[in-house]
Amino acid sequence: MNTKYIDLVNQTFDFPQPEFELKQKTLEFHNINLMQLVEQYGAPLKFTYLPQISNNINRAKHWFAKAIEKHDYNGKYHYCYCTKSSHFKHVLDEALKNNIHIETSSAFDIDIVEALKAEGKITNDTYVISNGFKRAQYITNIARLINNGHKNAIPIIDNYEEIDLLSDEIEGKFNIGIRIASEEEPKFEFYTSRLGIGYKNIVPFYKSQIQKNEKVELKMLHFFINTGIRDNAYYWNELTKCLKVYTNLKKICPSLDSLNIGGGFPIKNSLAFDFDYEYMVDEIVNQIKLVCEEEDVDVPNIFTEFGSFTVGESGGAIYEVLYQKQQNDREKWNMINSSFITTLPDTWAINKRFIMLPINRWHDSYERVLLGGLTCDSDDYYNSEQHMNAIYLPKYNKEKPLYIGFFNTGAYQETIGGFGGLQHCLIPSPKHILIDKDDDGNVTTTTFSEQQKSEDLLNILGYSKTSEKLESTKDKLEISLQ
Repeated sequence: MNTKYIDLVNQTFDFPQPEFELKQKTLEFHNINLMQLVEQYGAPLKFTYLPQISNNINRAKHWFAKAIEKHDYNGKYHYCYCTKSSHFKHVLDEALKNNIHIETSSAFDIDIVEALKAEGKITNDTYVISNGFKRAQYITNIARLINNGHKNAIPIIDNYEEIDLLSDEIEGKFNIGIRIASEEEPKFEFYTSRLGIGYKNIVPFYKSQIQKNEKVELKMLHFFINTGIRDNAYYWNELTKCLKVYTNLKKICPSLDSLNIGGGFPIKNSLAFDFDYEYMVDEIVNQIKLVCEEEDVDVPNIFTEFGSFTVGESGGAIYEVLYQKQQNDREKWNMINSSFITTLPDTWAINKRFIMLPINRWHDSYERVLLGGLTCDSDDYYNSEQHMNAIYLPKYNKEKPLYIGFFNTGAYQETIGGFGGLQHCLIPSPKHILIDKDDDGNVTTTTFSEQQKSEDLLNILGYSKTSEKLESTKDKLEISLQ
């Protein structure tokens, strides 16, 4: 009888897959033995597999190069990484090995850009596309970057006041883009994105504030879809509306030469994941060319901003199942030795799905379970709603430890969870390691951060300063009594 966990996987999915296979009865991820990581570093454990960042960048570059050649497209392609997905230096260092560009979203992003420039990892030829609603410090930092010679910095105008604010601080002429306020999906709570300027208002805005402004040159139209690039009627309809604006604007604005199709590619969230990236790229390039030819305007250079697609599939987390609680006839709760709320906040905040697989015991019989975190919060769980299907794992056995892995978690989890800060119910952040390969293909691992200690959290909370405060109060009392 096919009652083992490996039988269940083989019957349900195509397995093995390029990044997952079973060797010596344990799971390997990109040929890395995960049980060896557990034995060396323990669990809970977070890891970043750095080579996957470069792999995905170069996959996208290949798809666009192929489509541009196929359609004889007379424009260039530029890959941008949006830093908000993960600001960590090891992520940027890896991404920037691949001749890419940067998209920023807040003031401190510019400080990161300047630090990378000082190291020679970003040059004046690197495009820095600055999105988001711009408060005073963000404006000042963008202006400083441009004033210091970074002419390929392009602030994307999000509201009608930003041109004047930038002009007040930038010396000489500078380039800008305009963000389109796209229509949201019909099922979304709002009709129109809060970011950018409405379709119908862009041409009038150009005529009133930019056309005769000798200090400003419009170079880019920025089109962003919140749900990302998908093969559905909504996406293609919004792209068509965007291209209509682009061609209308291009006819009166010769300097406009770039279209930024923001909104990223989806990443793999199940062993059943199926998305034809190459077809989507091919059709996007084809549609842009067709519309431009119909309107008799030059095709634009194409920019993309891939954040999750760049870094998401590099990340993973490993937990140990501590105990099983049978709460009623139907529900078995496997309790992990960490918290979903603190380490994978997207699972409970927006029901984000990740690939979840056991690390060991694939040849044992299986059972249906729910997964619970350590906090005393009813939302600290992972179930079929997030996982897309019922969760099956090797049967709990107190004498045989079970380890489970969540994969493709590399985007947003650390920043949303507050890396290095307070965690819900004071559950400590796990140890985090970086996995790389040297020039000979040998795997190397380094510790990026240790698991949080009680002193770390007590220091943030102010308890380590209690004695100092008491002494200070005593001194003040003595002074006042004198």
